[in-house]
Amino acid sequence: MSKGFFMRALNQVETAWFFYFYLLIGGFSMKKLLMGNEAIAYGALEASIDIVTGYPGTPSTEIFTTLAELAPAHQIKVQWSVNEKVALEVAAGAAYTGARALVTMKQVGLNVAADPLMTLAYIGVKGGLVIAVADDPGPHSSQNEQDTRKFAAFAKLPVLDPSTPQEAKDMVKAAFVLSEELGLPVILRPTTRTCHSCQDVEIEAEISRQSREKTFIKDPGWVILPGLALKKHAWLNAQQEKAAQIFTQSSFNSIKPGQGTWGIITGGVSYSYVQEAMQALGLDIPVLKVGTPYPLPTALVQNFLQQVQKVLVIEEQEPVIEDQVLKIIALNKYSHTLRGKHDGLVPREGEFNVDKVLAVIAECLDIALPEDIPQAELPALPQRPPILCAGCPHRASFYEYKKAAQGKNAIFTGDIGCYTLGFGAPLDAVDTCLCMGASISMGTGLNLAEPERKIVAFLGDSTFFHTGIPGLINAVHNQAQLTLVVLDNRTTAMTGHQTNPGLGKNAAGQEVEALDITQIAKACGAKFVATVDPYDYKSSLATAKEALDFPGVSVVVMQRECIAVTKQKNLPLVVDREKCINCGVCIEKLGCPALAQSDHGPIIGDSCNGCTLCSQICPAHAILIGGAA
Repeated sequence: MSKGFFMRALNQVETAWFFYFYLLIGGFSMKKLLMGNEAIAYGALEASIDIVTGYPGTPSTEIFTTLAELAPAHQIKVQWSVNEKVALEVAAGAAYTGARALVTMKQVGLNVAADPLMTLAYIGVKGGLVIAVADDPGPHSSQNEQDTRKFAAFAKLPVLDPSTPQEAKDMVKAAFVLSEELGLPVILRPTTRTCHSCQDVEIEAEISRQSREKTFIKDPGWVILPGLALKKHAWLNAQQEKAAQIFTQSSFNSIKPGQGTWGIITGGVSYSYVQEAMQALGLDIPVLKVGTPYPLPTALVQNFLQQVQKVLVIEEQEPVIEDQVLKIIALNKYSHTLRGKHDGLVPREGEFNVDKVLAVIAECLDIALPEDIPQAELPALPQRPPILCAGCPHRASFYEYKKAAQGKNAIFTGDIGCYTLGFGAPLDAVDTCLCMGASISMGTGLNLAEPERKIVAFLGDSTFFHTGIPGLINAVHNQAQLTLVVLDNRTTAMTGHQTNPGLGKNAAGQEVEALDITQIAKACGAKFVATVDPYDYKSSLATAKEALDFPGVSVVVMQRECIAVTKQKNLPLVVDREKCINCGVCIEKLGCPALAQSDHGPIIGDSCNGCTLCSQICPAHAILIGGAA
């Protein structure tokens, strides 16, 4: 062996010991390609969190699922909660002991959690409590474009607004420290692009866990009574100034110097768009990056305003930063020109991108767009509406209730989940959709106004546990006449197949007692309760007709596992050309993507999962299981 080999081997040993030494002292970091949500999870790990709770909701879900996967190795306790209100209350209880807790949800979930949130701001916390609320500008998968920064200001809680996955990870750690310093919950508000974009994120090579004492100490301050609320409100208001002072020194806020009289104030993912747009325009003007939009770091903003004479504020959704800047200008009697949402230059709705921001900056500064930037619109892509999967049990359920309700002028109230897609043709089985659990309550209201019409309320199994039970109790107590159809596909499908209380496992993978929806419905007072398999057309149709004719509240659980979970491939279905009368019932009534029309009649594609619904409704009995066409 050569001397060079031994020298190389010695260097490898030295490198190994160097690496080990840095692991021991916690001074070694590494880069890992992470989605924004994964980066948030790693930030929480590095903050030595103890508890994670939440309810699945795109675009937030992967924060929790990543931590659930990492939990066993890091002694973290994870719980999917039945809804966001419960998730926050569980986390608050843990934080009262000094534990660090993270709660995950999407923006509409914060509405559900609003009740405890508003009072928790008065009471405060002992251990760090961070609420990760993912906003969905666009919206891509939500029923509104709610801006959590407004909610944070309403609750008088600090909010951090990351512009990149790396910053999201860093902000989580800072949020826990801030929470404990102020004694307040802190909101982290990533948006869809930050949640789902990927970046090389610097993380600790070995995450060491810091232990902390967790003890609940009895104190009258934990009990919110009117007298205490008045006193704590004054304390909460004082914390706003303290938070603003802390944010003035925060590294998440910075001024990029430049030339000229114009300056841009921006924050969140819009900062990334501004950077790219300025590069494309060849601009070098001052930019104030705001990572802490509420409370705004007043001193830093004043410093920036002294460097410019005109200001353009670019932020997605609501004018949260802009409103506060306007207030600073007014209080200090500055003569600055301010452009943004209030004069209509910057949109208040929709998701931004580089092209939109580039156009806003160019119009504001009255400069021409560079010729090398394509300004013509791209040709429109073919429209492809969302559709239920081939073999989805919900399709069978919708079809069966449409058949059962024929001639009854029924109203079908829908809910939030995969089954919202039942609104489209040819099923046309969702007439309303408001928010989670509202199908039953809205159905009750419709029944009050039009008692002669049949009401069918659809919602999923996870939604039943989320907010469906109170609606059912209300309907029974107030003697409503409606049929509740629980589409039990044995998972929380829309957000990635998370667990719910109706299943035999929890978020940590532990075997638990599965709650029976039919037993709960009976306990709520429903007198007609049944469970059927939507793939069994005749039985399901007969039960549906019976439920619709029942005087009072009837509950039918349509139970069949989600096809995307089972990936079930039964024997393929084929069309018997000699029997087929080309009536079109299978294609025109079901809308199954496995069925298509050809010159020779209906054909069944490879995506067929063999649910046999088309075979069961075929009037000519021309769709067969197996065999040859």
